Amino acid sequence: MENDKLQTVPNVLKRLALLLGTEVKNKRLEIPEKFGKGYCAGFVFNEHIRMLISNYELNEDLEVENPEINASKRMIFFKFQNIFPTTEIISTGKHLMKMPSVLIATSRMNTDDVISIHTNTATINVEVDAGYLNGLFDLSGKSPVLQSLLQNTQPLLFEQLIYPSLQKIVDEIVTEPVAETFELFFLRIKAEELVCRLLMELEKRDEKHLVALNIHDIQNLYKVKEQMLEHLEIPPVISELAVCANMSPSKLKRLFKQIFGNSIFSYYQEFRMKEAARLLKEEKLSVSEVGYQLGFTNLSHFSRVFAEYIGIKPKQYSRS
Repeated sequence: MENDKLQTVPNVLKRLALLLGTEVKNKRLEIPEKFGKGYCAGFVFNEHIRMLISNYELNEDLEVENPEINASKRMIFFKFQNIFPTTEIISTGKHLMKMPSVLIATSRMNTDDVISIHTNTATINVEVDAGYLNGLFDLSGKSPVLQSLLQNTQPLLFEQLIYPSLQKIVDEIVTEPVAETFELFFLRIKAEELVCRLLMELEKRDEKHLVALNIHDIQNLYKVKEQMLEHLEIPPVISELAVCANMSPSKLKRLFKQIFGNSIFSYYQEFRMKEAARLLKEEKLSVSEVGYQLGFTNLSHFSRVFAEYIGIKPKQYSRS
């Protein structure tokens, strides 16, 4: 029985339990009250794929030794974030959308000896061996993005927004009651379905040549993204964002599209319209109030852009 546990529970979960002075029961660790609240559950399905579900708040950051480093294993990481229902809303005076998304990275991006465990974590991490994925389908002559990801020979990172059918699978992973007999089988199928659907989305991306990334460029690109999303009423100016990112405008545009799968302006406009939809539905603002709040001076133009991204005119959307 102990052997079986060793095969099905990730070592990092055991290390965390040791650090918190508790134990893993049924592949799940409950955070002791003196350290915080919530849980972390881990599953090793087989030698090719494993999953960690974390939804907790800690009183302070922790660092745990990473026992999973294995240079011979070329793992690809899928990190799902902002996918749990929000239990409490902290009012900051300014609404910043936290869109459900998934980070997809090669193992070259994640080889730290120590893993930082932050105070507030709500993620699902799936790790899959690149060799295993490569054996499932033939990519020769097809998507350069997928080929580069599955070759796993350089540091790459992609972010993909989660659409409703993906969110449905995530919800099933977290909430579907499954008998212990079938738990690992059920969760492995769901994890592989998530990975398959994400690879299908990445295949649609049209980059021909990918650039190896470094942590500083990634941090700067995320700083640019957050700056844009905090000021949706101000259209982005590439030259100003490039200064913020400490890179040339051409490098900024190229790396932004490589990571996020869209141009800077299209990405900004998509979020701007999602915020418009939220203001119409949740805040019950009028079409003109939303348009002006988001920086439009021409409401007819706002209506056209909204319909282009959301599918219907804002007036119809607010009544639906």
